[in-house]
Amino acid sequence: MGRKKTKANTRNGRKKTSIFKDVRFKVTIGLVLTGFSVLLFLAFISYLFTWKIDQSFEWQKVFSNPDFRVDNWSGKVGAWFANLFLNKWFGIASFSVPFLFMLTGLKLMNVKILPLGRTITIALLSTILLSVWMGYLFSHAGGFLGSGPGGRHGLYLSDWLRAFSGNIGTLFILLIVTFALIIFSFQNSFSTIISFLKSLTSPISHMFEEKTSSQQRQEKSAEVSDNDEDNDLVFETEFPSREKQGLSVSVKSGEDKKPEEDVELTVAQPGENGDDEEDLPDYDQLEDYDPTLDLPHFQMPPLEMLAKHDSDNPNVTNEELVTNKNKIVETLSNYKIQIDKIKATIGPTVTLYEIVPAPGVRISKIKSLEDDIALSLAALGIRIIAPMPGKGTIGIEVPNQNPETVSIRSVLSSRKFQECNYDLAVALGKTISNETYVFDLARMPHLLVAGATGQGKSVGLNCIITSLLYKKHPSQLKFVLIDPKKVELNLYSKLEKHYLAKIPDAEEAIITDTHKVIYTLNSLTIEMDQRYDLLKKAGVRNIKEYNHKFIKRNLNPEKGHRYLPYIVVIVDEFADLIMTAGKEVETPLARLAQLARAIGIHLVIATQRPTTNIITGVIKANFPARIAFRVTSMIDSRTILDASGANQLIGRGDMLFAPGSDMTRLQCAFIDIPEIESITDFISFQQGFPTALYLPEYVEETTTDMSEVDLSKKDSLFFEAARLVVLHQQGSTSLIQRKFSIGYNRAGRIMDQLEAAGIVGAPDGSKPRQVFFSDEYSLEQYLNTLNT
Repeated sequence: MGRKKTKANTRNGRKKTSIFKDVRFKVTIGLVLTGFSVLLFLAFISYLFTWKIDQSFEWQKVFSNPDFRVDNWSGKVGAWFANLFLNKWFGIASFSVPFLFMLTGLKLMNVKILPLGRTITIALLSTILLSVWMGYLFSHAGGFLGSGPGGRHGLYLSDWLRAFSGNIGTLFILLIVTFALIIFSFQNSFSTIISFLKSLTSPISHMFEEKTSSQQRQEKSAEVSDNDEDNDLVFETEFPSREKQGLSVSVKSGEDKKPEEDVELTVAQPGENGDDEEDLPDYDQLEDYDPTLDLPHFQMPPLEMLAKHDSDNPNVTNEELVTNKNKIVETLSNYKIQIDKIKATIGPTVTLYEIVPAPGVRISKIKSLEDDIALSLAALGIRIIAPMPGKGTIGIEVPNQNPETVSIRSVLSSRKFQECNYDLAVALGKTISNETYVFDLARMPHLLVAGATGQGKSVGLNCIITSLLYKKHPSQLKFVLIDPKKVELNLYSKLEKHYLAKIPDAEEAIITDTHKVIYTLNSLTIEMDQRYDLLKKAGVRNIKEYNHKFIKRNLNPEKGHRYLPYIVVIVDEFADLIMTAGKEVETPLARLAQLARAIGIHLVIATQRPTTNIITGVIKANFPARIAFRVTSMIDSRTILDASGANQLIGRGDMLFAPGSDMTRLQCAFIDIPEIESITDFISFQQGFPTALYLPEYVEETTTDMSEVDLSKKDSLFFEAARLVVLHQQGSTSLIQRKFSIGYNRAGRIMDQLEAAGIVGAPDGSKPRQVFFSDEYSLEQYLNTLNT
């Protein structure tokens, strides 16, 4: 009985998706509009030959009489629409209407021919203007199509303009409006017309300009040819940011990329304009920026590579339900507590028995019988919820005799996960009512995971990572994986060139060294500050608004704007970091937790020692969302959740999730090591980025005594490094390291020598070093003085 109610409740509890977001609905409407456009076009063509007959009908009688026949190819409906558009409205200019219906239908079916909004605007304006032109030119055409080629609209407006400004004035008005529409409609049309007029009036000047521009192109080509290596360096440096999509560039790599249309750029000099949304390239003819085009052939892992494990149906028999119900009623009656009603809801590992006590029974009295009920049922993990939130009942959670294994495949393939539109969707497992539980990590915004050893904490982290891998493209999401134990997260090292981010001098993508952890967390705070600067310049409040502006091409990449991927920081065994590094880890972590939500950096930290010296007040205050697996004591439960309950769980993935004030009991989905290996292999075999995403360079706040730097023992790469930083106008140790493929320590020594030589300035926190030379010529003169 309880099982049937549970299934019914599950079906009724599903959220209904809006029909207007359904792909099938869009395709159906697209097919209808496309078919209607063909019908309308045939009706218009036929009307050119049958207009005299089609106009002579009384349309009310035509539609009411089924035996009445018309000559139009599209029947009565086609004849009526053709008469409406070609006779009463816009004349032959109405042929734009079937075209617009066709374009809209194809757009709904995801077939893009032209920009829809701009095309509709231009087509409607052109239809009105052409109708007036036809009315003006053929006002005495003898009534072709009934009202002339321009229809009644064109005839009426042209007659009104003649009466207002005469024939000559009307001609000038129409010419001016036509010229204005052409300028509005076509890119660079104004400059093309001016150039054409100049070529007609000044052929000699035109030839001279052409010759001059040809010489300039040859000089520029020669300059580029002499500096091929430098050009490659510039492009390679800018590639990780990938903000210049849409520009025509040449890539010297093994893969072929198809550049889009050439775009005429107008780049403002510094100080000319402070508004980031002005002096942009003309992107009207380009589609929205798509970050996924950096890896256009990337495919998400198929669900079929995930194991089903055990059956996803509860293994609770009616006999077990009845026995537990009778024992609960009997135990309560022994203490003279009567109940009016009891209902069972079957979950994967726990069954919830909801009881309605008789009037006058105190809730605290039932709550105090927790141990007695556990004794009578001979079961561990009995938990009493008194009262149930939002219900007038008391809940008693009893573990099932044969608990079910919830596979990761069952939750990822669920309709709830597949159709959710969260920014960072995570499918944790199933609730006590056997429903898939999905939450948005971006709204949490940070997550604290704790539990005793072997209770499912590592599996929970794997579920979080796997959920995000199945939802986000590599260009939209990056992980920073910190694993002091060196073995838990090592499986994801294969994803370095797809999903991982790291500091420039890190040899491995999975961060295991404590000093590297400190550098990485501080580097993330620099990235956070840089992102906030971008949000300020763009005039937005969060990463979602910023990326929307960038996708719509309202932000200029030439001014440093770039698409910002989400960054999820996973820290396993946080206790080990606190014990070895203490405040050096806690301080940047707390700063990230306080400020990083708006710019898309989210933290997930896990520990198996949930004590107050590990999970401090600073950490708890900034991690409102918490997951508790089974712990050994009520004190640990209160440390994690500020409430008891985690000590009464049964283990093996049984957990309490508290996104806020309320707690939900879940059975965490299970994913095995071979499944993770299959996913990482599938992703790593696909084309990735050249490197992991490099985080900003972090320089410790320790100053080097420049008097100790001996310039007589300059590094062999000193002069090349000097030219590099001047060329890029960027004093960065990581830049030198990447370009010359050297270690971070050697690159740091070269940077110290450049500072001692007066080529770059001292480090200034998160800002790049100042470069004191603006061009290579002045640098070469200065370097010659160093050689003498």
